[in-house]
Amino acid sequence: MSTQIILTAAVDKLGAEGETVTVADGYARNFLLPRGLAMPATAANLRRVESLRKKREEQHAADLAQANETVALLTKQSFTITAPAGQDEKLYGSVTASDIAAVLKQEGIQVDRKKIALEHPIRTTGVYDVDVKLHAEVSTKVKIWVVAGEASAATADAAEKSANKPKKKAAKKK
Repeated sequence: MSTQIILTAAVDKLGAEGETVTVADGYARNFLLPRGLAMPATAANLRRVESLRKKREEQHAADLAQANETVALLTKQSFTITAPAGQDEKLYGSVTASDIAAVLKQEGIQVDRKKIALEHPIRTTGVYDVDVKLHAEVSTKVKIWVVAGEASAATADAAEKSANKPKKKAAKKK
């Protein structure tokens, strides 16, 4: 005997999410249905899956359009990050994906730091082309200028606060 089911998640060697497949009764009853990997192929479930598929396609198209708009903004300009550096052009710290995301945010471009692909933090001054993967189908390179100079305002404020903190005195032992 066999049963028709709708897959709610991709299952190896069986099918992708949203597909209607025919499997053995025991496989559906004992494995797929209890784990939430499938649901019975009823008319109501088929309609529900179809509406979910349409919503997913609309969301995918909207995300793709947003990514293309962001790429247009990113490719038009380059961005400068000022960081404290020594005489040999080595930075005292490093420039990370979070720093790049913060600079982009200051320019009015929202990019999640996880979408900025840096193999290693930037540790020297110079010009870098950094990969930004905005969508599965859309990626671009952003030109980042790392220049030597004073620390950013946030770093300077943090350093000033730590310098102004009263130091704890060591307790004397008797």
